[in-house]
Amino acid sequence: MMTTTVLTRLAVRSAFFAAIFNLLPNDVYAQSSDTPDAHAVQVAMKNVMYHFSEAIAVHIIRLQGQLMPTNSSDIVIFDDKNSYTLVLASAEIAISCESLAQVLNENVFSSPNAPIKNLSVESKNNQLIIKGKLHQNGDISFETTGALSADSDGRIRLHADHVKAAHLPVKGLLDLLGVDLARLVNTNAVHGITVEKDDLILDPEQILPPPHIRGKVTSVRLRGNDIVQVFGKPRPSNFAVPQSGNYMAFGRGELRFGKLTMHDADLIMIDMDPRDPFDFYLDHYQEQLVAGYTKSTQGYGLRVHTRDYAKLKNHPESQPRKQLSDR
Repeated sequence: MMTTTVLTRLAVRSAFFAAIFNLLPNDVYAQSSDTPDAHAVQVAMKNVMYHFSEAIAVHIIRLQGQLMPTNSSDIVIFDDKNSYTLVLASAEIAISCESLAQVLNENVFSSPNAPIKNLSVESKNNQLIIKGKLHQNGDISFETTGALSADSDGRIRLHADHVKAAHLPVKGLLDLLGVDLARLVNTNAVHGITVEKDDLILDPEQILPPPHIRGKVTSVRLRGNDIVQVFGKPRPSNFAVPQSGNYMAFGRGELRFGKLTMHDADLIMIDMDPRDPFDFYLDHYQEQLVAGYTKSTQGYGLRVHTRDYAKLKNHPESQPRKQLSDR
């Protein structure tokens, strides 16, 4: 009798807690899983041209996520791109064919024993064309043309519809001989790109230089000369929604910014010229700040009105770009 009573009470308790959990909104679980570290800094961006280097930049159309400290016991140091990882909850990011080629040449196939060299990338008729040299096969020139798609694991797949080697079409011959692209290109010595049969697979989490990103591509498309990657699913709103124009916003968590350390961060960098994307380069952001101005809010936040990197007076391209934007 005692055993039956105990079991009955346990069943009632289980049903009660299950009912309570089912009443809780899904956002509670999403929020707890999105913020495993108390030092995480919320981030939102809109219409930002983000430079990894002079030659490599991506156009962040929209972004929501977190800056996670590389070491969980540390805080995010904005100036140190190796101190954090950008975890993407939702984003739409475009990279030009030229920037992608630069990334592959400088960051993926830069070692002396890399299987591919001298890559170029272009877009034509809604297909991506990659050209280069097969270094491990005597620097034979090759060209592959194909369509882009997003894999279920969040990587980007280029299926090779056409392959040329030494300017001769070879895919039909390779198929006839039972040989695929993976047999020609050994990617064991590189990171961020693999070959499966006739497909090149790129991992956005690995190919870009710091700051590193973490997120899964849910769709990818070509738009003119740009490759547009969508990460996650769009969210209805973010903490920086009231801010107009182009911006980079950082909230909550701890953030070291220059000599300033913000607890419960409230920092928004605002583009001084919203007529074109906010041109930002972390390696030179101090110069961009000096060329702008800062305002404090009633809640002890900072609003940093920042000049575009390309429009700094000492930047060699500032005058031509300014003339274009004034038209």
